[in-house]
Amino acid sequence: TYSYAPDNEQVEPVLKDISFCAQPGKTTGDYRNLPDVVRLPCLIWIPRLADVTEGTVFVDGMDVRKLLRHELDQAIGMVPQKAFLFSGTLEDNLRDGKPDATQEELWEALSIAQAKEFVEKNERGLKMKVSEGGTNFSGGQRQRLAIARAIVRRPSIYLFDDSFSALDYRTDQELRRALKPVTQNAAVIIVAQRISTIKDADQILVMNQGRIEAVGTHEELMQSSRTYQEIVASQPTDKEVAS
Repeated sequence: TYSYAPDNEQVEPVLKDISFCAQPGKTTGDYRNLPDVVRLPCLIWIPRLADVTEGTVFVDGMDVRKLLRHELDQAIGMVPQKAFLFSGTLEDNLRDGKPDATQEELWEALSIAQAKEFVEKNERGLKMKVSEGGTNFSGGQRQRLAIARAIVRRPSIYLFDDSFSALDYRTDQELRRALKPVTQNAAVIIVAQRISTIKDADQILVMNQGRIEAVGTHEELMQSSRTYQEIVASQPTDKEVAS
């Protein structure tokens, strides 16, 4: 449970009774239909951007509040919606989470993130210049490079905060397919605005008014959750996406 004013009983918590498990080798998805402040709780609580006001968040059975900051940071590969790159070289950015990464590991991460092709086209390759914020790249390129940076780290938890929104549907699909072998021992959590991005998740959380209303696969929720059915009905169909 999370409240902006936990000591004031008259203030309703914005998130309440949130309980689920994101397991290694599994993908948890959430359709982002809520304001940023109450998006999927794990994007706030796992990296400790804010702590719960009631209850406990566990990572590998440990209360996150008892983990050392560097232990928690090392376990998480988080890619925010607005991907940020710092000034320097592309190689510097990719090695941010793993300074001793080999060239092979960097290129493999770029390939998985569907970024290898446009990096190879640049004559400087990994040594290409990156402006502050990555403003010399398109939005889709920035997202793919930020995803590659998370992959280089090989964390045990991947948090994708609407990190595929600037990608076309085909690239989104190819990237998620390439991610599967890499994340087979990691918990993957995806918040997305497009149902197609989370449709294949092992579990999808349907949140409504700060609570988890339903949990299931796409097929299960299409049978059991009216809220999810309404969300899907408002999105393009697979056939429309393919065209």
